[in-house]
Amino acid sequence: QVQLVESGGGSVQAEGSLRLSCAASGLPFVFSGYVMAWFRQAPGKEREFVAGITRNGRSWSTKDSVKGRFTISRDNGKNTVYLQMDGMKPEDAAVYYCAADASLVVRTSVPDYEYWGQGRQVTVSS
Repeated sequence: QVQLVESGGGSVQAEGSLRLSCAASGLPFVFSGYVMAWFRQAPGKEREFVAGITRNGRSWSTKDSVKGRFTISRDNGKNTVYLQMDGMKPEDAAVYYCAADASLVVRTSVPDYEYWGQGRQVTVSS
């Protein structure tokens, strides 16, 4: 059974920092065989790509609005992907999801990702 279990997040004031973690288990291939990404979904909005990282962790892609503030990383030895969120803004508030894609490149569309976590609420107060 595939499990992507997010942890971290919570509530923070504007300009503060939070860190999300996502631990993977049960994937058909080894963890390093998957591109990993973070998406988010705010109330009334579609789920959107935030950041993605390649299998070996040497390349990544981030949404323009979070560049310079959010950092994605992974530890293949721990089957875990992280999202460090700094300089947070109220518009960053959403449910954050990690996702896995057996692809060679970072893709940004929801349908591209086969496996999803249950989501983690992030709240930012002004």
